[in-house]
Amino acid sequence: MSQLFSPFSIGPLHLVNRIVIPPMCQYSSENGEANDWHVIHWGNLALSGAGLLILEATAVLPEGRITPGDLGLWSDATEAALAKNLAPARKFSAIPVAIQLSHAGRKASSYVPWEGGKQIPAEQQGGWRALAPSALPFSNDQAAPTALDESEIQNIVQAFAMAAKRAHRIGMDAIELHMAHGYLMHQFLSPLSNVRTDSYGGSLDNRMRFPLAVFDAVRAAVPADMPVGVRISGTDWVDGGWDAEQSVVLGKALGLRGCAFIHVSSGGLSPLQQLTVGPNYQVPLAEKIRRETGLPTIAVGLITDPEQAEALIAEGRADCVALARGMLYEPRWPWHAAAKLGAQVTVPPQYWRSQPHGQSQLFGDMKVLQR
Repeated sequence: MSQLFSPFSIGPLHLVNRIVIPPMCQYSSENGEANDWHVIHWGNLALSGAGLLILEATAVLPEGRITPGDLGLWSDATEAALAKNLAPARKFSAIPVAIQLSHAGRKASSYVPWEGGKQIPAEQQGGWRALAPSALPFSNDQAAPTALDESEIQNIVQAFAMAAKRAHRIGMDAIELHMAHGYLMHQFLSPLSNVRTDSYGGSLDNRMRFPLAVFDAVRAAVPADMPVGVRISGTDWVDGGWDAEQSVVLGKALGLRGCAFIHVSSGGLSPLQQLTVGPNYQVPLAEKIRRETGLPTIAVGLITDPEQAEALIAEGRADCVALARGMLYEPRWPWHAAAKLGAQVTVPPQYWRSQPHGQSQLFGDMKVLQR
């Protein structure tokens, strides 16, 4: 029996297999509001046969967006738009859907990637002044962000909690908190971006204070049966920065607070990062954190082949695997993986006739055909 296609539970949330579609920003919202693009995008991924779909980084405040096109969940209007456009995408799918809540911190106010991705000056139309733990820019060609004071930090904590309540209200199955890729919570964690001298900077305990406060507020804001997990960068890939050992300490602290899963990526905090990219290049980070924290762990990063993904689960290196760009390129990746591994994937009956000739029982009946 394929281990990749074996069931798994994240708290009370049941997944039919171990394949996760991680958050992938679309930069296609207007004023934080989802639209027709998201119906098509989410609907396509919802029919992929994966075990879990996590929606893109969703800003809890307007100034927390990476770009002006980021999805948001900070108002009644953004909540209504998300609910309206997610509903048809989920209508013919049983896949659980989570949402990643985020604040970009000093990486905010940027052009979308296909327009260069550089920072939009605060004084230019469409731009705004970025906020961060310390007044340190991401790179030398960017303006320094404004360092947050303690009251502003508390306001952001509450914004995360309010966004979590909205997410629950519109029927999300789980929440992932974005503590990775150089965004605000990661900026507080790393000594490269956090040089504060108050209770939010300096020691590891102090640098973890804000991310843990966000987790606690979100965990308290939603029912106990709604899983809340995190995505982290296991290392900055920069000497003297955030690393795997500190990630383990953070993971243990989160575990004591009821963290449902940890999704392990890496990097994104500094342009000085030094790493060699290749298949499974981030898996050792996930493996270490899983082993030393006991948290259900999602591994991600150039996991592209079914046999590769199968081995990661079978060898106990991760509990689930995530495919991002690979799933954009081939949204039916789980179908093909099931065919290779002798497994079965749930597919709407309208698509059953696409089963390859000679392939027995590849497609299973999707239990929920219409919500």
